[in-house]
Amino acid sequence: MACPFLRDPIDIGAQVVRKTIRTKRLFKDRQNPLSFSEEYINERYHFSSHCIVYLADLLTPSLSNDTLRSCALTVMQTLCIGLHFFACGEYMHAVGDAENLSVSTVCRAIRRVCIALTRILPDFVKFPGHCSQQEVKDGFYRIAGLPNVIGVVDSTHISIKAPSGPEVSDYTNQRSFHSINVQMVCDSQCLITNIEAKWPGSVNDFHILQKSVLYHQFQQGCFDGQLVADNEYPCLPFLMTPYLNPKPGAESCFNEALYETRACIKTTFTTLRSRFGCLKGLRVSPQRACDIIVACMVLHNVAIIRKEAPPCFSWMPRKNPEPVHCDYQDGTAIRDSIAAQLFVSCSQVL
Repeated sequence: MACPFLRDPIDIGAQVVRKTIRTKRLFKDRQNPLSFSEEYINERYHFSSHCIVYLADLLTPSLSNDTLRSCALTVMQTLCIGLHFFACGEYMHAVGDAENLSVSTVCRAIRRVCIALTRILPDFVKFPGHCSQQEVKDGFYRIAGLPNVIGVVDSTHISIKAPSGPEVSDYTNQRSFHSINVQMVCDSQCLITNIEAKWPGSVNDFHILQKSVLYHQFQQGCFDGQLVADNEYPCLPFLMTPYLNPKPGAESCFNEALYETRACIKTTFTTLRSRFGCLKGLRVSPQRACDIIVACMVLHNVAIIRKEAPPCFSWMPRKNPEPVHCDYQDGTAIRDSIAAQLFVSCSQVL
């Protein structure tokens, strides 16, 4: 007969049994991020599994955990959280839902990956490149015949959320959205060789170049070569830009050769935005945005060096900006000399 003073004697009996017979605590085994098909991994992280394993080995000193907590993320899990965010650019909670993790865990993981990649920046981003200056020049020369070129420089705006405080106007660019103006230099293989990712969107391209270490190194004669750029920069002895109003013949041929040579920086910008969806708009503070941008630049170079399959992207039309600076006489003299020597035959044909 059931006890009349107990409302649910069976349930209470079950509780007594559970307290008496303690079972061993089991911890959930987190899923291996690379246990899926190669196609799924590429779609999710925009890197192959082999490259992700390479990155995990490379970043282990920075991402490994000293904690004895049973649920601590592994290096591979931390890395894949960061790669997922870089690839898709979703909100933190969306990444957390996809990885079955809390938003705070996702934020910490992304931050750790950014810091780890920033630490290896000098190993993967070097000017004029990872090979000799002559090899860099030869790579550019094979494009359109321009001699002595060791880099293409340009800037691109990465959208960010409006920062708080009085500095908000500094980050408003000419197109009226908030951004970081990122300067990059690349070689003929679209490998990034120099980065300036710290300037607000209101700062113009040439000012960023003038304030860079690279500019002063060129002024001091540290490099035996020249950069090429568009008309948002002035023509300098070490910086070749197009003729504003080219005459038929040598000047027009020079401009066409320069446009073809510059195409690699536009390809680099497009590849970056295709591989790293987060660069289409960062919803973080300016400082965190700069860290994420640098991390993506390092990953881009890793992908180029390891010959990762490029992401699919649509062709972008060539940009012909309005000139905003006056050319320097010594720079135009060098440009005229190059055009006369290399494209006089083109002038004769026309």
